[in-house]
Amino acid sequence: MSVQQTLNLVQAHSMYHLSTFKVLVTAFLVSVSWSIAQADDLIKILDGKKVLFMGDSITAAGHYVTVIETQLRASGIDPKTEFINLGLPSETCSGLSEPDHPFPRPNVQERLERALAKIKPDVVFACYGMNDGIYHPFSDERFQGYQTGVKKIIAKTKAAGAKLILMSPPPFDPLPLRKKGKLAAKDANQFAYFVIYENYDDEVLKPYADWVMTLKDHDDVEAVIDLHGPVNAYVTQQRKSDPQFTMSGDGVHLNKQGHDIMADTILKALGMSELNEVSPEVQSLISQRQKVLHDAWLSEVGHLRPGVKAGMPIEEAKQKAEELKDKAIKALSE
Repeated sequence: MSVQQTLNLVQAHSMYHLSTFKVLVTAFLVSVSWSIAQADDLIKILDGKKVLFMGDSITAAGHYVTVIETQLRASGIDPKTEFINLGLPSETCSGLSEPDHPFPRPNVQERLERALAKIKPDVVFACYGMNDGIYHPFSDERFQGYQTGVKKIIAKTKAAGAKLILMSPPPFDPLPLRKKGKLAAKDANQFAYFVIYENYDDEVLKPYADWVMTLKDHDDVEAVIDLHGPVNAYVTQQRKSDPQFTMSGDGVHLNKQGHDIMADTILKALGMSELNEVSPEVQSLISQRQKVLHDAWLSEVGHLRPGVKAGMPIEEAKQKAEELKDKAIKALSE
């Protein structure tokens, strides 16, 4: 694959089996840029390494991370490779919070250095932006806050000696809330996660995503991956035959099908041209492993988000996770 090919838009057509159903991905554009010459080199930086995923509730939900680990295990990645999901609901990277949020939104800057020091990852995937516009109309001040937050993630990850892969925020789908009459016009008196600005995706998240993609040439960013474009393109394609199609009940949180699209996009960016058929048993074991480590590491690292159930002690969680990983690898070989 040439440098020019990797920097161009790639038209992707694939039929793949993820969890218990098949998803037909039809002619959506996958925008991927990276700062190294070939995609194959990108997947190599994960082999045998400790890989950390940071993000908000979309990452905390975990399904796209589970699919990525499942596919890489099925492709024969080094068994020593460890995947840790440290997503936290409600989180931002900017420290902003809408006035009507029930508590101040947690800021990843408060916990990132502790996470990096305790986990010592070799590679960090970071996905922020959905909450950083705090569901208001666009403002330069909020946009600058988001840019500053991402730049802090870059600097802190570099200082910890880890490679950073940035992902743009996935889109907001206004359709579900429009049908419920829960969108807010630009002149509304209130904006929050429960009453979202009607053009939040086009006027806020798309500029955020476009800006993230400009960081492809940043010296301290290993790669950038666009999640916003592919998810939106898939929804647009599906609405040609089903105008009510959506992958999000609240417009913000993608369902498993949406997570599959995200995972597919990331895996293609890593250099996987084809995905593997895997049994539900394997994916279930890896999902359980992810959940055990996620809850334990959240408690071990610490955070300011109320209402999060504590995980088991970290050493106990590591042992349980290792057992689940061994079972998954064994099931893959059968």
